[in-house]
Amino acid sequence: MNLQNKKILVTGADGFIGSQLTETLVKNGFDVRAFVLYNAFNSWGWLDHSDQHIRDSLDVFAGDIRDPHGVLKAMQHCDVVLHLAALIGIPYSYHSPDTYVDTNIKGTLNLLQAARHLNISKFVHTSTSEVYGTAKFIPIHEEHPLQGQSPYAASKIGADQMAMAFHQSFQTPVSIIRPFNTYGPRQSARAVIPTIISQIANGQEEIKLGALTPTRDFNFIDDTVSGFIAVAESDASLGQVINIGSGFAISVGDTAMLLSQLMAKKINIINDTQRIRPADSEVKQLLADNGKAKKLTDWAPHYRGIEGLKNGFKKTIDWFTDPSNLANVKSHLYNV
Repeated sequence: MNLQNKKILVTGADGFIGSQLTETLVKNGFDVRAFVLYNAFNSWGWLDHSDQHIRDSLDVFAGDIRDPHGVLKAMQHCDVVLHLAALIGIPYSYHSPDTYVDTNIKGTLNLLQAARHLNISKFVHTSTSEVYGTAKFIPIHEEHPLQGQSPYAASKIGADQMAMAFHQSFQTPVSIIRPFNTYGPRQSARAVIPTIISQIANGQEEIKLGALTPTRDFNFIDDTVSGFIAVAESDASLGQVINIGSGFAISVGDTAMLLSQLMAKKINIINDTQRIRPADSEVKQLLADNGKAKKLTDWAPHYRGIEGLKNGFKKTIDWFTDPSNLANVKSHLYNV
């Protein structure tokens, strides 16, 4: 699909990934409507930090994907939907699972219903590698069993299945993109990489972390953004689930040590029990097989292997250690 001359709705456009996807689309000359979460401060989230010419180019809709009437209004006159809006914090899902069902499953249902009613041309739904749970084999391809090891993961499995059900039942033109652990500028400080960087940058030598042995496939934000665009443009992606990952894994403990080396700081890692997930909920191993993305969309990660990871880490460190950005991070507190 050629996205030129198409109206593109991005839900979750105020967030970490959504804001940078929105900016990239605008820079590429696309017509974008940014769906941001309504709030009394009239904040557009991270889009408030975009260059003025990007903000001036945006058609911004403030609403809530849990409201089907607002969703239908937001999607009118749109051709393509890139659906990123979701609750994503795993620890928060342990004590507030209802909100994950309402936002991630029912919110997705509202968008799918509107897409069907309005005959949307392409609907890209965002999944997560967390739906795989602890890997039964690696690298993980798209046929790997789904395992809801947290309420968050279960809600995303439900949303994924709803999206695919609409494709199979009503021929809604759905593609599912399944990013592995995205990191980079603007990421929430609750995530492990910003947590490590911000503690080191604030002069803490004892770095508080949870489990150190789980391995993750960290995907730099630029690769995730290019993955979204590739899936949106690919006609072969219809009805498909597509992994977007680097194909390289590293443990949490080794991640901390690599970041400390890049920041030229010596650290001592302290095990913080409040950061440890319930034993059967912790996903112990993730590593993407990204061959299907290459085959169907010609996407491949730019930041791959250990050198790619270092390059992405350096850019992330530069952003978080900027005093104006670091000042907004409460590194001494645990972010749920």
